[in-house]
Amino acid sequence: MTPPDQTGTVPEGDRETVAAEDDPAHAVTLSVAAVARRLGVAPATLRTWDRRYGLGPSDHTTGRHRKYAPLDVARLELMQRALLRGASSAEAAKYALASPVRAPLTAVPPTLTGGELDGGAPPGGRGLKLQAANRRARGVGRAALAMDSAAVQSLLADAIEADGVVTTWDEVVRPVMAAIAARWEHSGAGIEVSHLMDECVLAALVRATPVVANPRNHRPVLLACMPDERHNLPLYPLAAVLAQRGVGVRQLGAALPADALASAVRRTAPSAVVLWAQLPRYADPGVVTSLPRTRQQVRVFAGGPGWERGVVPQPAERINNLASAADAIERAVC
Repeated sequence: MTPPDQTGTVPEGDRETVAAEDDPAHAVTLSVAAVARRLGVAPATLRTWDRRYGLGPSDHTTGRHRKYAPLDVARLELMQRALLRGASSAEAAKYALASPVRAPLTAVPPTLTGGELDGGAPPGGRGLKLQAANRRARGVGRAALAMDSAAVQSLLADAIEADGVVTTWDEVVRPVMAAIAARWEHSGAGIEVSHLMDECVLAALVRATPVVANPRNHRPVLLACMPDERHNLPLYPLAAVLAQRGVGVRQLGAALPADALASAVRRTAPSAVVLWAQLPRYADPGVVTSLPRTRQQVRVFAGGPGWERGVVPQPAERINNLASAADAIERAVC
């Protein structure tokens, strides 16, 4: 390139070269491993997208070690966004190639370009085993593996609006969470994905739960976990469905001590109590039989897989899936 003259002016023919060198789209390049980590996919997935759809690195000057420029990464992010919305790989690639992209004004964070993060395996690994699940579940699974909480919550909100809480819980949330748990059991990795998914599901269900100012039931329904049981997430879709039907509920949270549960029953005189046990060791029939008696009848429901093989003492009733549980409680208290 010709150097500038004494006035600092760059000759006309070299201005395009200077602009290209200063263009943020070419300022920082990333390896395949770094881009895979950034997107939460496997490096093999990026190579497949390059080979099948032409969504690969534009920098071919470094021999075998090809690098992705920020514009390349931006196109991949467009493709990933389309995949999260349920598009097929071919549809997402077509969308990414046809859409205008703009490189970020700032360079990609340097922590993604080298050192320890550059060579590690992407957190998404080989993905979740969700072949039998619907497109919404696959989209949520991809977003969860990418640690994209905004996308997870947006997809869950869309599913709840389109299909309702029961269908979203049974056909999206449960399959994804089961796949995350299976992945962790197989590889020992991904507990952070499970925690992120829990928080996103909780936030989506809370937003889907209306405030019931004038409940149909004159006395509340208490939703509580058994003592020491901390898996209280399944109570939230139940609370959401009941609230949408005009049933007033009061959530008492996880690991409620037996004496606190008894106190709540005495103070609120509920029309029904739901006791959740996710794990069998917490399904204690003694907690059910020790509930205080009130002047008016209290219907007691034992829910959760922890009760499946345990004894549910009379007059408590076992409830199973979300839809039947909501129906049984609504009939009992309204």
